[in-house]
Amino acid sequence: MNRLVELIKQDEVRMSVLTLVHSLDLKDCYVSAGFLRNLVWDSLHSTHTPLNDIDVVFFDASDSLNTLARIISEQLNTNCPDHHWDVKNQAFMHEGNGDSPYQDTLDAMCYWPEKETAIGAALNSDGSISVISAFGLNGLFEGKISFNDKRSKDVFLNRVSEKKWLQTWPKLKVVC
Repeated sequence: MNRLVELIKQDEVRMSVLTLVHSLDLKDCYVSAGFLRNLVWDSLHSTHTPLNDIDVVFFDASDSLNTLARIISEQLNTNCPDHHWDVKNQAFMHEGNGDSPYQDTLDAMCYWPEKETAIGAALNSDGSISVISAFGLNGLFEGKISFNDKRSKDVFLNRVSEKKWLQTWPKLKVVC
């Protein structure tokens, strides 16, 4: 975790994103997925790729109409148009995925197609950074893209291909 936290602290853009997301005061909220995964893969390849989108995940079952995510996403995309923001309330994501209800954000991450994507970071009130990971960080720092058997292998392989991860980071290893 310390290695990832140090990479985040060295990245001014990512620190400003964490600060902004912290100010939203969402429950069980993290900036996740490629925001962190790509930072590590860039470090392993001694490169720097631009942020293509910023995934913000939170868990709030009290938002019974599931409108909060859309409202916040629209606000962020309007007020911070330099990035594409994708905000999702994990309390409702099981519905579209055909899973049992998730218990919290970390539980929802256990169902993401790639293990190395199932990570999140949040800025704490004291300025420290919290990191959660459904599968640990070893595979991520080893340059792996690992299939999560809670999802379809076809979905996983399509994502690897469509996102062109192996072209962008050629040292990565796909693990099925």
